[in-house]
Amino acid sequence: MQSNLYSFSFALNPDWGRSYSEQPEIQAYLQRTADRFDVRRHCVFGARILVSAAGALADPTYPDIAGLDSFAGTVMHSARWDAAHDLTGEKVAVIGTGASAIQVVPAIQPQVESIAVYQRTPAWVVPRTDHPVKPWMRRLYRSVPGLQKAIRGGLYLFREFLVIGMAKNRRFLRPVATLAKAHLERQVRDPKLRAALTPDYTIGCKRILISNDYFPAVAAPNAELVTAGIAEVRPHSIVTRDGVERPTDTIVLATGFHVTDLPIAERIRGRDGRSLAEVWADGMVSNRSATVAGFPNLFLLVGPNVGVGHTSMVYMIESQVHYVDDALKTMDAEALEVLETTREAQEAYRALIAEKSKGTVWLGGGCASWYLDQHGHNTTLWPDFTFRFRRLTRTLDRENYVGTPAGAPAGTPEVAA
Repeated sequence: MQSNLYSFSFALNPDWGRSYSEQPEIQAYLQRTADRFDVRRHCVFGARILVSAAGALADPTYPDIAGLDSFAGTVMHSARWDAAHDLTGEKVAVIGTGASAIQVVPAIQPQVESIAVYQRTPAWVVPRTDHPVKPWMRRLYRSVPGLQKAIRGGLYLFREFLVIGMAKNRRFLRPVATLAKAHLERQVRDPKLRAALTPDYTIGCKRILISNDYFPAVAAPNAELVTAGIAEVRPHSIVTRDGVERPTDTIVLATGFHVTDLPIAERIRGRDGRSLAEVWADGMVSNRSATVAGFPNLFLLVGPNVGVGHTSMVYMIESQVHYVDDALKTMDAEALEVLETTREAQEAYRALIAEKSKGTVWLGGGCASWYLDQHGHNTTLWPDFTFRFRRLTRTLDRENYVGTPAGAPAGTPEVAA
């Protein structure tokens, strides 16, 4: 995601080093912003209100592959990278071809002896328009802040246009698919390899990836794309279903995260003692993607149906923060000890998401993705324009909540709006 969009609207950074900044620069920006607004000393733990900001792409998933536990070499997940392990001269296997793999493969391909990329489903990949930000441009951003805001707004509108194709009319996705096909054809000359890297589902059904170096890395002389499927892992090799055995020193698992079954949900319990995971056994449900009936004073950031497949999550997070902030102000203004959404509001929001999800590329694009839960329901993505989510969460829908006044004796009736 472009740096100008992948940042807070209230703390634009005129000094981004690249149009697509990397992890160290993003982390430094977040730390500076926290210090600038004196956030750290205001973090309170053990309070009567819980805001869970654990996120969705935090807990890695590990594949169920026969013999994986018997592997004698190094096994590491892309999200649990062992920086101390030197891959130089090794035979490396990367399992997975999603957003993690397209970052890992180009980074390690030049240093390893060989790299085998085990692909189950090819991805749609578009060019990454990355470039250094010139010093004169940084000076211009500092002297004319409105310019950076305008560029940020333009990036937002351009990406929002993708929603028309993803959620409204798929023919608007054709130019993006054409761009991706041309990108693949330009970077991969081998017809057989190009065919193996060509998706057979509608673009946008799975996450659209952005990379200029993934295809060249896979097409490199020391690289191999493996599509046969893994039969088993042995102590020093991987055997595919076609009977081929490939010697392997290190296995990198680029196999994604727990998204529709958030592990944090197992650690949060509601008023009846049940965990959030138990309540969500039939699918994640909430009101405004932020609160859950039966879990008073709990607020979720990046909860159900907040994810986006086309733009910056920062926009959605800021929208949620406004919503939670208004809820806290409401509790303070009304002197409420407890605030809880109603089940009716929760079911109405679930119905809204289901209705908006009908006909979208995520449900009907011909792929299986982590956007959908085990029942095939969209419990991850916001299936509409993001400005509509912001409008929906701009203020607390007080009519959908009941509260208990502070200091009220046990059994006091809850107060509706």
